[in-house]
Amino acid sequence: MAAQGYVQTSLIWVAYAVAVALALIAATITTFTWQTPRDRSIIVSTVAIISLTSLLATVFLLPVDIALVSSTTSTALGVKKDWATPARIGNILLTLKIVYYSLYSFDALLCLLVIPFSYFWYEEYDEVEEQEGNQTFGSRLWGAFKYTIAFILLIVIIFLVGFFVPAAGIHDGDKHLDLDFFKRLLSQNHGEKALTFGIGLLITLGTLLYILYTGAGLALFPVSFIKSAPSMSAPQLSENTASQLEQNRERQRQLELRNAGRSDGMPAKDRRELEALAREERTLVRRERLAAEAQGEGKSFVVKAWHKVCAVFRPIKLIGGILLMVLTLLIWVSMLITGIDKAANSVCKEHCGYILAHINVFQPINWIFVQTAKAFPVDYVLMALLILLFFSSTISGIATIGIRFLWLRIFQIRKGRTAPQALLMATVMLVLITFGINYAIAMLVAPQYASYGTQTFCDLPPHHQDERPDCSKTPEAIKPCSEWVNSHSRSLQSCTPTVMSTFLNRVTLNWPVFGAIDFWAQFAFLGVFLIVFLTTLFRAPKLNLSELDEEAEVDEEEGLLASTGRRFGATWGDITGRSKKRSYGTNGAEAGEDGAGSGA
Repeated sequence: MAAQGYVQTSLIWVAYAVAVALALIAATITTFTWQTPRDRSIIVSTVAIISLTSLLATVFLLPVDIALVSSTTSTALGVKKDWATPARIGNILLTLKIVYYSLYSFDALLCLLVIPFSYFWYEEYDEVEEQEGNQTFGSRLWGAFKYTIAFILLIVIIFLVGFFVPAAGIHDGDKHLDLDFFKRLLSQNHGEKALTFGIGLLITLGTLLYILYTGAGLALFPVSFIKSAPSMSAPQLSENTASQLEQNRERQRQLELRNAGRSDGMPAKDRRELEALAREERTLVRRERLAAEAQGEGKSFVVKAWHKVCAVFRPIKLIGGILLMVLTLLIWVSMLITGIDKAANSVCKEHCGYILAHINVFQPINWIFVQTAKAFPVDYVLMALLILLFFSSTISGIATIGIRFLWLRIFQIRKGRTAPQALLMATVMLVLITFGINYAIAMLVAPQYASYGTQTFCDLPPHHQDERPDCSKTPEAIKPCSEWVNSHSRSLQSCTPTVMSTFLNRVTLNWPVFGAIDFWAQFAFLGVFLIVFLTTLFRAPKLNLSELDEEAEVDEEEGLLASTGRRFGATWGDITGRSKKRSYGTNGAEAGEDGAGSGA
């Protein structure tokens, strides 16, 4: 039986290692997809890849946490398995705790130290100074370090505040809170308390960003699948552009013929019109080239076949978008139900971050996880997909809204056009928002499942003092574990809370201000989601030709052309694509020469 426990826990950790390896591949592809090829930096790319991998490893640890604590209990009998001795459970929780604290600390260092240093390191680069020999590695290193000193001081201040400032804890007057559950949360050393304060602060900051970016992204993500079909197809755009180009060149010929042979030359009015037509012709030629790319002209059979496959599976993408929309609405309803339930029925309210004794209202998402747990490992896969949905929605929100200070856009995040500074700032935002996502999933989306997984306990007294309760003949006495366990309850013997829920409860109990802000911010998140969802749902997508022309012109100047498969009419009218070297240079040059010749 002990060997069985080792095999089960080992398989869970192996699955986690595979997920982290896949996260590394996804982080690498994402970084190089969004980064502009012209301004790539080795240190920026490396830091972004490591940061994204660490973030995904952090969020994927929650399903592992749930799976490990759930594996210690026999769900059908409501008792611990034979191999799940207190020592074995303690080792499992200690391992999880070390991994959690290591990843959270590493994420915090990336956010507060490594990424700022990388930002200043890139900003310190001066190509002219380096070519003239005035900028050395040491001078650039010192220039980046002296600006990073402020962030080092910030880390020290946060740690000192958490170390010396006393935690709020439980008030003496709150006799109804005298529970072993809370006593265990308060039993920690000063170093752990300082780390708890620092992570709690980052969770609160991340929750504020999560309101805007994840709230908007979660509403936009499924709608973008539904509206991904272009309002104007590539062949239609090519046909319209060819017609406009023909009319343009015909008008140029008319002006040239009308003024041919005039001794005083072309009038100023006709010359201005001809110059305007020449500029318009160059724009139409670029647009025609992009339409040809979208159709796969001049490409290999594989690329053309891929376009056909995408067109064939477009209805499936539409169905997927509808299913995602239903899922996001279900998540919204579940979070609203849990939020209202906690606000109304929490036994300690703001003093402990609105911890709920048990779910008093039917909660759809939590129910789905509990039911799918009967078919191992469907519930863990669904939890991983749920986390990926929130993470992908956050990226969608950042790409749509951009990096802003109040109403001013500082950087724009677009595929193949994201500056290194913008990439690093977006990574910092993702780090903070990930903390907020962990809180939202564990505390509101599926609170009972995220706290105890599939664990149950037998609510019958044992026949003898040294025996375990027996519910084999009375299955109705088997009850699911809840967030709230009384000191006299038999659930203490069978219910082991996840490390994530324990850590979050410790943050909100020791620092109630963080718990209050994080909790009430979820209602703001729900409001942002609803506003953006309704706006996007009834707003027709438009083909932004002016942005298309601007991007094509930038590509031409850089010697790069937008990639195949550009999405026309993407959400909010933005049109994005990867920058990639193309073989259209000769044709483009010939087309440009023809246009210039017509306008001469």
